[in-house]
Amino acid sequence: MSLPKTKEMLDAGVHFGHLKRKWNPAMAPYIFMEKNGIHIIDLNKTVAKLDEAVAAVKQIAKSGKKVLFVATKKQGKEIVAREAKRVNMPFVTERWPGGMLTNFATIRKSVKKMATIDRMTTDGTFDNISKKEKLQISRHREKLEKDLGSIADLSRLPAALFIVDISKEHIAVAEAKRLNIPTFAIVDTNSNPNLVDFAIPANDDASKSIELIVSTVVNSIIEGLEERKVSKDKDDESEEGEEATETNKYAKADAGSEEGGKPGLSRKPGSRRPSSAGPRRPAAKA
Repeated sequence: MSLPKTKEMLDAGVHFGHLKRKWNPAMAPYIFMEKNGIHIIDLNKTVAKLDEAVAAVKQIAKSGKKVLFVATKKQGKEIVAREAKRVNMPFVTERWPGGMLTNFATIRKSVKKMATIDRMTTDGTFDNISKKEKLQISRHREKLEKDLGSIADLSRLPAALFIVDISKEHIAVAEAKRLNIPTFAIVDTNSNPNLVDFAIPANDDASKSIELIVSTVVNSIIEGLEERKVSKDKDDESEEGEEATETNKYAKADAGSEEGGKPGLSRKPGSRRPSSAGPRRPAAKA
């Protein structure tokens, strides 16, 4: 997995933090210097933390689990949606539905409601209701699609969350922490990196910076999925080879028994050979 170079990060503006007066003291280890009242992020720390994050995400993808991407801010929503679709991962870019993780069963009911409405349009139910009811149902379907359409395939809780701007998505961070779901996040100088498991210190306001970090994470997911596919193919081949070996072994055993045995003379193990003298006569009484 190739990480972005320092020059690429500089060009994308990854190193720009927030104003000094807005900083969070917990970000002090990741700040390189202050220039013109703006904190500059140490890109060496960014590369190190990004390396840890992509390695962990890769293992999650390799195990076949889902990573939920969260970015509702204007600069990152389109980028996150596009990158998440590359790997068929769920994402939230419009509004974080409160209780989406802690009250997942209710969210699933809303997703099933979308499927029910879609079924109504095909089975002829719409033909038997009034025009006003049709309009109401269609508007409700559009609202559900806007808020939950991107997580329609999420049948169980995600294995991890990737978040852009944890200050804005603090509800998602809190829900994930409550359920012990690992969190990966782009953390700027105005946020607390201790709130997430894998904090990537970087500029979370510039679209180029967000795109560089998110695309790197998504590329690691692609690698994990490819490795999973290769290992699965190897397991299938080994199972087929074992089955073929067992089949050949039984076939040889059957062929050997047919060649060594003679018709009409086969005996069960432990049975006595029949006597040629014929049946014994009963002893005469005195």
